[in-house]
Amino acid sequence: MRKGVKAALVGGVFTVMVGGAGYGAYNLVNGVTGDGGSPGSESAEVKTGPPTDDEVRDTARKFLAAWAEGDAQQAASYTNNSAEAETTLTGFREDAHLTKAKLVPKEASGTRVPFSVSTTVSYKGKSKPFAYDSQLTVVRGKTTGRALVDWSAAVVHPSLEKGDTLVTGEAASPPIQAVDRAGTVLRKKDYPSLVPLLDTLREKYGESAGGKPGVELYVERANEDAGTRTLLTLAQGKPGKLPTTLSAGVQKAAERAVLRSDDSSVVAVKPSTGEILAVANNRKDAFNAAFLGKVAPGSTMKIVSAAMLIDKGVTKASGPAPCPASATWQSQTFNNLKGMTPNESATFSEDFARSCNTAFVKLIDEDGISDASLTEEARNNFGLGLDWKVGIPSFDGSVPESAGPDRAANAIGQGQVQMSPLNMASVTATAMTGTFRQPVIVPASLDDRDLATAEGLRASTVQQLRQMMNRTAVSGTGARVMAGLGSDVGAKTGSAEVDGQEKSDSWFTGYRGDVAAAAMAERGGHGGDSAGPIVAAVLGAG
Repeated sequence: MRKGVKAALVGGVFTVMVGGAGYGAYNLVNGVTGDGGSPGSESAEVKTGPPTDDEVRDTARKFLAAWAEGDAQQAASYTNNSAEAETTLTGFREDAHLTKAKLVPKEASGTRVPFSVSTTVSYKGKSKPFAYDSQLTVVRGKTTGRALVDWSAAVVHPSLEKGDTLVTGEAASPPIQAVDRAGTVLRKKDYPSLVPLLDTLREKYGESAGGKPGVELYVERANEDAGTRTLLTLAQGKPGKLPTTLSAGVQKAAERAVLRSDDSSVVAVKPSTGEILAVANNRKDAFNAAFLGKVAPGSTMKIVSAAMLIDKGVTKASGPAPCPASATWQSQTFNNLKGMTPNESATFSEDFARSCNTAFVKLIDEDGISDASLTEEARNNFGLGLDWKVGIPSFDGSVPESAGPDRAANAIGQGQVQMSPLNMASVTATAMTGTFRQPVIVPASLDDRDLATAEGLRASTVQQLRQMMNRTAVSGTGARVMAGLGSDVGAKTGSAEVDGQEKSDSWFTGYRGDVAAAAMAERGGHGGDSAGPIVAAVLGAG
């Protein structure tokens, strides 16, 4: 073993450490051939079954030692995809400029071997230490029977996906100093839910904001539209100032509110302008479900369905709309939530406030309603399904024309309808004002982008929707969570059944003053159980 390289068996765990000024050299095992086998192994019987503990330990040791030495070709030979592995491992040294690597395996768990990486980023006279944890899994080669590292780019760094590269150099875009509508700086440490959004805003607007790029170690995505992710900054650039529509106070409330429920998201908008005041997600995967979620919105969709029924002259808020225990539409039977008492003499306003499914199912069978009616209402009056240009990627809602049972299911927010919290916050804002104002998170004037437009709602429809949403918030299914927010409020609850989930997704949307908000909590149950308190907290702050 050469100077600067140490190998030790500590507590049954093989530790690989490389010291010295650069990559060390490692004599792996006397007699090991380039393909990780041993002399004469070609004629040996091909092994089957899961790798043994000894094979897992030995394969991990050889792979990590070769990687530590900087021998990408040798390390790749211990994987089940040597071509991709060699490319990524070569990039670790040549593109990312990572040197002085020390790889320390930890105790294996079955075929999985966690390990730590301590290295140094060195680029044009600037150096910084860089450390992180990763893991590998050892599998049996399908044709060779050898124990091999199951290759994925994430072995090298957990942020890497297929085709991604680690790069050190001038940042792909200048840094930004994002500020809220009052000029308050939105720092990542203060608003952790904004981290992925601020990274996206930097990618899109960093250059136009007037900043100067620094030197960074970053993940360069195989998909150019996905942008980059900074892992370490070697030299600070000069940030450009980027105005956003966010409100620091409402954002802070949203960040706290989503912590109430796992896998929850919330969006708040200003109905009079369409400006987004807050967006927050509580998710382990960092997915911006608040903007990009595509899930059934449950009974919050009844806002759009009610507008359609009113616009088509089928009913009105004070009109009769019986609420039976069940209703059948084209061979599919729909029921109400458990505990709801049937009411054959109910008004449409009462059905809305109690969220009676069967009343809506019966009404979509009336003359003047077609398979396309809900789609047209959603697109033409609420702006759903149009090409929204929010400032960062968003899903704009989907309400497809649906025949058969899905026509009824769509009307109660199931079937083929898909929404995000951003979409439902916009729906509430449109119902409240009568005007669709496409949501934005940065001013449209920043890049002269064309915003989506829609016809909006008639004044009489708006008056009835507001009356029904107010009733829901004051004495209906939303009353418990909206209590204490005053009288100028409105709400709609929803619970969406999802295949394979024992518990439904919880939805809630509401308004107070000039703030509309919508939230969704996966597997959160009824709308008032999980999503409702989130929306109420945000509206209270707004």
